Amino acid sequence: MFNILKSIKNIFIHIRSSLKFIFLLIIATALIIGILSIAYRPLYSVTIDGVFVGYTANRSTLQQTINAYKVQGDGANISFIDIQATPEYSLRLVRRDTETNDEEILASVKQSGVTYYRYYAIVLDNEVTQYVQCRETAQAIVNELTERRSENVSRIAYMQINRAELQEFAEADAVVASLFVAPRPAPVARGGAGVSTNPGRVSYNPSIEIAFIRPTSGIISSPFGPRRGGFHAGIDYAPPHGTPIHAAASGTVTRAGASGSGFGNFVIINHGNGVETLYAHAHLVLVSVGQTVAQGEQIATVGSTGNSTGPHLHFEIRLNGVSLNPAHYI
Repeated sequence: MFNILKSIKNIFIHIRSSLKFIFLLIIATALIIGILSIAYRPLYSVTIDGVFVGYTANRSTLQQTINAYKVQGDGANISFIDIQATPEYSLRLVRRDTETNDEEILASVKQSGVTYYRYYAIVLDNEVTQYVQCRETAQAIVNELTERRSENVSRIAYMQINRAELQEFAEADAVVASLFVAPRPAPVARGGAGVSTNPGRVSYNPSIEIAFIRPTSGIISSPFGPRRGGFHAGIDYAPPHGTPIHAAASGTVTRAGASGSGFGNFVIINHGNGVETLYAHAHLVLVSVGQTVAQGEQIATVGSTGNSTGPHLHFEIRLNGVSLNPAHYI
């Protein structure tokens, strides 16, 4: 019994000694950490391609800034930045007076990148003629040439460019002036019937052999010909708002969308051999540029956009930019 009590006493003595040691160890560790925290602090060491470029206190924030720069850049017309360098981070305990240099690190990353710019080229016969800054400007140029019935408008387009070289941009008015070709004047009547002497507007031309169909339903609210001291270059149909508009003949869509002017939302279809049809004042445009459509295929819905006093379709047939009377072909 005495031996058992002695053994228990020895165990308690051992435990007490161990607790003293652990307590002293905790105090010593705390003192060491305290001393180190006074003289040192944790920072991320940053290297690029194995070369040390600096320290950052917040790895996540710096990387987010780099990622944002890749997408947005820091200038106009940036499409994207192709960053060649990939920063690598390593946590280090450094002297407290060590300074961070996030801006210098970001500058090193930028130096390794290639900037690609986004802008638009105006194309004539697949050849670039001018560059403009944005899509809106390019579309406005095409719309202006369309409304002025430039003879070459069916051969003019625009396309997005993504290049490392930023080109000099032209003003919209200057581009229109350089590309505009006045439409051919109508032939002078020589005793025949149905030919107007108004330049750019002809009632009938026998060279067109396309069998057009009526593009929509509704009454004819305004025919081809003189109107209110001017000249109406097409036929207006007046069905209810939202009525389908169909392609009068098969062809390729060369213009589609908002005209930014009197036509409102419109579509132009190229039928070949200089023949085009125009569908204006639409509510919804359902086709896109470059799309091939079949005769009778729905391309839009009737609306009242642009210079319009109510829902209707303004429909034109053109030959080399000269407006013809649709009534002779439908």
